[in-house]
Amino acid sequence: MLFAQISDMHIKAPGEIFSERVDTADYLRRCVMHLNALSPAPEMVFATGDLVNAGTAEEYGHLRELLRPLVMPCYLLAGNHDDRAEMRRAFADHAYLPREGEFLHYMLDRGPLRLIALDTLIPGEGGGRMCPARLEWLAERLREAPGRPTVILMHHPPIETGIAFMDRIGLEGEPEMARIVAEHGQVQRVLCGHIHRSIQALWAGTAVQVSPAPAHQVALDLGGDPSRGYFIMEPPACMLHLWRPPTGLLSHVSYVGEFDGPHPFRKKVDAAK
Repeated sequence: MLFAQISDMHIKAPGEIFSERVDTADYLRRCVMHLNALSPAPEMVFATGDLVNAGTAEEYGHLRELLRPLVMPCYLLAGNHDDRAEMRRAFADHAYLPREGEFLHYMLDRGPLRLIALDTLIPGEGGGRMCPARLEWLAERLREAPGRPTVILMHHPPIETGIAFMDRIGLEGEPEMARIVAEHGQVQRVLCGHIHRSIQALWAGTAVQVSPAPAHQVALDLGGDPSRGYFIMEPPACMLHLWRPPTGLLSHVSYVGEFDGPHPFRKKVDAAK
């Protein structure tokens, strides 16, 4: 089983660009083309939050048009730049999104895996939260199938990254979430966004994997000023996650762009010699 992850697209209204520098729509177009050209093709794509930049209906309409060419299903999660009500309206045909209740949690059974999507959004704030209601929902889903390999997807990582500006807007409720996850050995991975960088860490008896972004990345500023953040135009990328027993989940960074190659490591040897 192979699925892709994209994150932090920050789509704006048509004709607008991010921070007067980044045409995030054009970068997403390239990413969609990249995903469609992969062989083997991913069975599905998860977009782990910050789908748009300001949570407006116009931005979600633009996002919908940009994602339309994808040849595989795309499942959406909310990030701190998103708006739940506008997401529901723009993607009313996405049956996995709950139509009622405060949060946009959902669970999918796909092939060998159970995929649990969490809503960490706090409206109007940069950080995320796993409140008691969200924690109980997660615990119930994990108790339902203790023998099924499970992947948790969420926007805000439940770890500190060393990038002070981003850690300042991290996840509330992490210790309580860690206790729940540690009690359930079936959790193979926690897949996140928010940081715009590829980051890996051990946490609560499992592994956390943060996805880079298909446009701009957050600058790698370890120990910097928490009051100021920077982005950098490092290569755009997405993630590919491959389930292969007995190893389990394997995660690969897939860079988006035109690169020289692939080339063989050495010329073929003449069989007659």
